[in-house]
Amino acid sequence: MEHIVIIGNGISGVTAARHIRKLSDKKITIVSDETDYFFSRTALMYIYMGHMKFEHTQPYENHFWKKNRIDLKKGRVKTVETASKTLHFENNETLLYDKLIIATGSKPNKFGWPGQDLKGAQGLYSKQDLDTLEEMAPDNKACQRAVIVGGGLIGIELAEMLNTRQIPVTFLVRETSFWNGVLPKGESEMINRHIKSHHIDLRLGTNLKAIKDDGSGRVKSVIIEETGEEIPCTVVGLTAGVTPNIDFLKPSNIEIDKGVLVNRNLETNIKDIYAIGDCAQQREAIGQRRTIEAVWYTGRMMGEVLAQTICGNTMNYNPGHWFNSAKFLDIEYQTYGWVYSEKNKPDYEHHFHWKHDDDTKCITIAFHKDTNAFLGINTFGIRMKHEVFDRWLTEKRDVDYVINHLREANFDPEFFKRFEKDILENYRNTLQNA
Repeated sequence: MEHIVIIGNGISGVTAARHIRKLSDKKITIVSDETDYFFSRTALMYIYMGHMKFEHTQPYENHFWKKNRIDLKKGRVKTVETASKTLHFENNETLLYDKLIIATGSKPNKFGWPGQDLKGAQGLYSKQDLDTLEEMAPDNKACQRAVIVGGGLIGIELAEMLNTRQIPVTFLVRETSFWNGVLPKGESEMINRHIKSHHIDLRLGTNLKAIKDDGSGRVKSVIIEETGEEIPCTVVGLTAGVTPNIDFLKPSNIEIDKGVLVNRNLETNIKDIYAIGDCAQQREAIGQRRTIEAVWYTGRMMGEVLAQTICGNTMNYNPGHWFNSAKFLDIEYQTYGWVYSEKNKPDYEHHFHWKHDDDTKCITIAFHKDTNAFLGINTFGIRMKHEVFDRWLTEKRDVDYVINHLREANFDPEFFKRFEKDILENYRNTLQNA
């Protein structure tokens, strides 16, 4: 019986296992050193915030794996010996495979800061990260301040988590405005104000120089690069992005760059070895998408596609139109298609931006300046329907059509009705003054 081994029990690896089982009787083993069973990584923050318990983040009962004949092996892979199709573990055990799926996800970026490996200096990615945070920052007595380094989506999640326990937060962001490498100017500045309204000490244009030791291997403070200021703290959130978790592959002959290099069938350069999820890097970009996408839904899609290929129905990975969603404290964010920041915006891209007076709701619509073709939309504080924008992008609608039919895409048409007149007036004035 063919043995499929999957390294990693995140969304991509588990999705691949489930779909391979639906399609075949192959022997399946999932290898992980993180937790015994699969859990929803995106829900980690809600455990700390008291909204759910860890067991609530596990979508399958523990007996699911045995019932579906998916074996689980706890352990950390040290090397992959491709010639003999053998995994070597750090405890000197080995495991043979017929086909191997690498689904090892990401790890937090570290940039060689002194003290970056002290206890209390951590990312927010694994269950172990959550356990460490609970130990180091159970309340505002044990943790009188936390410092977060890096202004991305994980950083803002960590700030929200700490905020719920009244732990003061200093947020170090090297950019001059929050996430302005991704967000257009108006949105980025609105998020700056929103963060500060939650009494978070947002330091823009500020870099970390070092993390200081309290003498027992724990975080004591951070030093600011620009001023030399020392900020006492117990926890340092290292949230300056993530990189593929592939160090264990460096001694092997599997081709890697930033991630494990794969083609559109998610195959590596070695026969019978595949990579999916955050650790996979497309050899050639698919449209405007990045070659590595650390996004939950793309990991799930890769798992589904690869299961088909492994079970004899070879299928290309085709993620379709870009979309994503997140939360900036109280403000929900959605994006469909492409809306570039000022730093990265191509010459042909123009923006229509509308913001509500309450400073928590806005939309930015990107369109082609010559053809008026709709390119993408960002929404803040207004929840939209994915299937509608996906259809409009496929149909190549123009910006006039999108503006005049925006109510169809809104989850709450009554909500939109209240702002429709303002948005339309704003749009017409923008065009007249363009």
